[in-house]
Amino acid sequence: MPKLYEYLGINVSFFACDHMPIHVHGRCEGKETKAEITIENGEIKIRYVTIKNRAPLQPQKQKDFETLVEHEVENIVRIWNEFKQSGIAPAPQRITRRIR
Repeated sequence: MPKLYEYLGINVSFFACDHMPIHVHGRCEGKETKAEITIENGEIKIRYVTIKNRAPLQPQKQKDFETLVEHEVENIVRIWNEFKQSGIAPAPQRITRRIR
């Protein structure tokens, strides 16, 4: 499971053999939410969904996860596509400052 980011205690990753649409999992303190990313008519759209049988992120962590995904969405798409082509996992990025 390639880990892409660590942000304010949230680990953001995807499964190596994952399916479309492009999506990442945000996990923190045993809770998890997924961000699904689609591209429609050249526009990037993000949808946040809960995972079956998993408690969703707490409200503040959910907000932090959404901020990170929205800030990094183009990189997430690029990393997903590069990983699917090469199989080489990127080095995870640790972001220690709050994204505004």
